Amino acid sequence: MEALLRFGVFFGIFALMAVWEYFRPKRRLSSARRQRWPVNLGLAAVNVLLMRVSMGAAAWLAAGWAAERNIGLFHAVPAPIWLSFAGSLLLLDLAIYAQHVAAHRWRWFWRLHQVHHSDTDFDTTTAVRFHPLEIMLSMAYKVLLVVALGAEPSAVIAFEIILNGCALFNHGNVGLPPTYEQSLRYLLVTPDMHRIHHSALQTETDSNYGFSLSCWDRLFDTYCPQSRQPQTAMRIGLNGFRDTNELGFLHLLAMPFRPLRKR
Repeated sequence: MEALLRFGVFFGIFALMAVWEYFRPKRRLSSARRQRWPVNLGLAAVNVLLMRVSMGAAAWLAAGWAAERNIGLFHAVPAPIWLSFAGSLLLLDLAIYAQHVAAHRWRWFWRLHQVHHSDTDFDTTTAVRFHPLEIMLSMAYKVLLVVALGAEPSAVIAFEIILNGCALFNHGNVGLPPTYEQSLRYLLVTPDMHRIHHSALQTETDSNYGFSLSCWDRLFDTYCPQSRQPQTAMRIGLNGFRDTNELGFLHLLAMPFRPLRKR
């Protein structure tokens, strides 16, 4: 039931974003969808299958295990359910922000994360372009966090749905009217805000790490409000990976194990 709910919301938001991008794209894509989408969605399919046969719904199960044994912060400190729920969502989102920063600053972690940034275009499928090892590492990290926090199982499900939904949205090749975009950006990470993070300029890549809430970047001074170039013209991806022949499915799986290139 947990998996059915998550996948149902995921596919609904994905379909909505794909239609929005088709009719009102923010940028002209440099590569055809038929070239990029099989690669990005292929990685997503591998990750889903790998997780189902290995760790699966580990974070949700870990939350239930911790609750049965009264393990974790929110079980040690008496708090109403609503506060435990809200606190779990907030702290898990902060933890994912911290993980994202580490993925850029730790050399070994960047080897995995560069697969995500090697996309030379930016659309909703970029949200699922991750190396399987990074997905497994992220799940292990979330399991430890969930147990340490004693997070509410329902909050863990809600967090996964929000995280996936926000990632599909803020990776979208779409734009909002400036007034609405600036207002929404005070709360959530918007496509215009996250697109800067996928700039080929390293100073811009190393900013705007948030996936859901935008407050963490402002709080920890990693916020970049505007790209140097207009967003419709800025270069997306990594300078060391521009040849599409090096960005196929098998190449991406092997990328972390090859010599690092300059960003």
